[in-house]
Amino acid sequence: MTHDLDVALLVGAAVLLVAIGAVRFSTRLGVPSLLVYLALGVLIGRSGLGIRFDDAELTRMLGFCALIVIIAEGGLTARWSTLRPVLGLATALSTVGVLVSILVVGIALHLLLDLDWRLALLYGAVLSSTDAAAVFATLRRLRLPPRLVATLEAESGMNDAPVVLLVVLLSRGFPLPHPWWYELLLVGYELTAGAAVGFAAGHLGRLALRRAALPSAGLYPIAVVGFTVLAYAVGASVHASGFLAVYVAGVLLGNARLPHRQAILGFADGLAWLAQIGLFVLLGLLVTPARLDEAILPAMVAGLALLFLARPLSVAAAAAPFRFGIREQAFLSWAGLRGAVPIVLATIPLSARVPGADRLFDSVFVLVVIFTLVQAGTLAPVARRLRVTAPAEPAEIRVETAPLERMRADLLQLEVPAGSRLAGVHVDELRLPLGASVTLVLRDGTGFVPGPDTRLKVGDSLLIVATDGVRDEAERRLRAVSRRGRLARWFGETGNDSGD
Repeated sequence: MTHDLDVALLVGAAVLLVAIGAVRFSTRLGVPSLLVYLALGVLIGRSGLGIRFDDAELTRMLGFCALIVIIAEGGLTARWSTLRPVLGLATALSTVGVLVSILVVGIALHLLLDLDWRLALLYGAVLSSTDAAAVFATLRRLRLPPRLVATLEAESGMNDAPVVLLVVLLSRGFPLPHPWWYELLLVGYELTAGAAVGFAAGHLGRLALRRAALPSAGLYPIAVVGFTVLAYAVGASVHASGFLAVYVAGVLLGNARLPHRQAILGFADGLAWLAQIGLFVLLGLLVTPARLDEAILPAMVAGLALLFLARPLSVAAAAAPFRFGIREQAFLSWAGLRGAVPIVLATIPLSARVPGADRLFDSVFVLVVIFTLVQAGTLAPVARRLRVTAPAEPAEIRVETAPLERMRADLLQLEVPAGSRLAGVHVDELRLPLGASVTLVLRDGTGFVPGPDTRLKVGDSLLIVATDGVRDEAERRLRAVSRRGRLARWFGETGNDSGD
């Protein structure tokens, strides 16, 4: 037994270190690192090193554990000020959008591939959830308007909850054990109760950690993660949506300005990376490469129906009551990334022994690989083509320093791209609110502390310290000057993310 443990630790450590090194390698090649992790799982599996693993139920349970950590990290890093304006659209995408996507994909597969309705709708349900890990890892490398990023991240954090419920429901088969209206009410209860449990757990965590004087700074990140896991466990115990509870608790804790906040975020980020690596390698182990050629046709039909019909229609239906333009809706449609979540969801009917579940799992695996390469690799050019980029948008830099902690301040980075009206503006003409200031300018590889009369140039990189109370106002002012120059207020430019 000890020998087996030693071998398992050796293989696990080697895979982990290779996966970490692959992040840098994949970034240089422009290939999503998540696909590298899948490839690692396949290489050490039965067709590579010969490790045999075919336990779908264990994969589902471990996959759920990994998703708890990934969703918690997404909630902890979400800013309420950017999340609040898009909460309605994100909720609509996670409910109405999910139903539209399931129906469109299901109808397409039933008509084109002659699948029975149950299996066709299962394809639609499994593929209807965007992946939090893929969205977080990809979008945060791009400079996009905050409300676009917030919408996609909130959707990926929220839509797992209803999709898991629907996949479980469809895996039970027809006829349903209760009338359709009862099942609909049950889904509504689970979502509402999940949000309430998450709010309670997050609020309890805020009160406890603000008042507690823990003996070590390293205990605070562990406690925060513990409260998010508690939210899931309590939610699942009362038959509510545990995933929604995790996200809500994460948002509350992440916006609470807890002690050692940067350490908390850094720990959650590292834990989420570990969960992503483990999850994708595990899913790669579960795949049988010899069967994948038979899954290419259903994967391509489902993927094309999803990309060009289901996703655009679901976005249009969800965005109808909100002020989102055609270009923004087009980007939301293209940026609905799929990753580990659909593969994990495909293990539910696999473990329930639903007829055709093997082909469903293989098809979802093929689709995720192909479409992640296509979509993730083209997000940047698509954003530029649709003119939804925001190169002058400030980005937060996570650093753990005592002065910033005591000031309750964040460190922001701002680039001055070509075409920005920031070029030519003096630092004092930025008119940043009291509590925000430009502390360093990096120009031509040299950094210096700017004075009030320092004139900004194209290519400059600014470091800005902004306290929590004025950060949103400072970002709006920088956005306004970037659009209309030093006289932005005279032109009525407010710097709102909507462009008003």
